[in-house]
Amino acid sequence: MSKKRDPHDLIRAPAITEKSTLVSEYNQVVFKVAKDATKPEIKAAIEQLFGVKVKAVNTQVRKGKLKAFRRIVARQSDTKRAIVTLEEGHTIDVTTGL
Repeated sequence: MSKKRDPHDLIRAPAITEKSTLVSEYNQVVFKVAKDATKPEIKAAIEQLFGVKVKAVNTQVRKGKLKAFRRIVARQSDTKRAIVTLEEGHTIDVTTGL
């Protein structure tokens, strides 16, 4: 049994990119989430934080890139995103915040 986690720990921030604004036409919203967050946890957190009904949750892990600055080479950390599809009639305005 895993203990209940705070929704603010799971959902880090909305991902505001060109692609995330395109998928908003299909009633989808993109969020940056914790790396160990599961789909049911993400669904429950979104429904609790925003008071909306979630239809589906898809996740993707973006591998960290190698970045060089002068002579120092470092690897950026991996990030996880959740593409949340909302039920008809429900919306989330990501520009306002919580």
